[in-house]
Amino acid sequence: MPKTIIAANWKMNKNKREVTQFLTSLKTVKWNKEKEVVLCAPYTLLPLLDELNKKAPWKIGAENMHDQESGAFTGEVSPLMLKDTGCEYVIIGHSERRQFFGETNESVNKKLKSALAHNLTPIFCVGETLEQREKNETEQVVTQQIQEGLKDIKTLNQIVIAYEPVWAIGTGKVATPEQAQEVHALIRKLTSPEISILYGGSVKPENIKDLMAQKDINGALVGGASLEAESFAKIVNY
Repeated sequence: MPKTIIAANWKMNKNKREVTQFLTSLKTVKWNKEKEVVLCAPYTLLPLLDELNKKAPWKIGAENMHDQESGAFTGEVSPLMLKDTGCEYVIIGHSERRQFFGETNESVNKKLKSALAHNLTPIFCVGETLEQREKNETEQVVTQQIQEGLKDIKTLNQIVIAYEPVWAIGTGKVATPEQAQEVHALIRKLTSPEISILYGGSVKPENIKDLMAQKDINGALVGGASLEAESFAKIVNY
């Protein structure tokens, strides 16, 4: 049975003081331990999260990584470096990485293979733009991202997939539960009955319950609403 996962994606936000305050607030929150809660943070905050996370009920994740273990890749961070900071998860192929940094299905595939080889659980992001949805290309786009991203990968059950309609990320718009379920069902068909598939795209306390009521939605990748402990806790405890 797929695991329920609620993952925070802080993006390029927060400093050490803010993280300390966030975790202090979050530690007062109780939730069902069957849910996996993951905090994905900028590289600079990962050592602090590891230090403050001792015996905490949540996991640590990074927002990106290079596919190589080491080398002349100025400004990049390797999977071994992530492991050294206590990371167990890493977001790969987020639409902002594709849009602003030129990541492709091929480069995402390399990163997925590297993450798995180093015992990091990848949160593999897929999703269509508004233009692609309006042209009825959602199924084609997501299918291609899945097939090319997972090329030659056999251990599907060690991967988490996040469906993020690009037009709903940071816009305040959200796919209806029915729209989200339709794409999640497609992803399920293309992958495995056991894989956890998250929804991402303007997830809020107000819409999480309806989203989680859908058959193939196993959790959420939360952006803006994860920056405040109160709103994130409400999502976790939907």
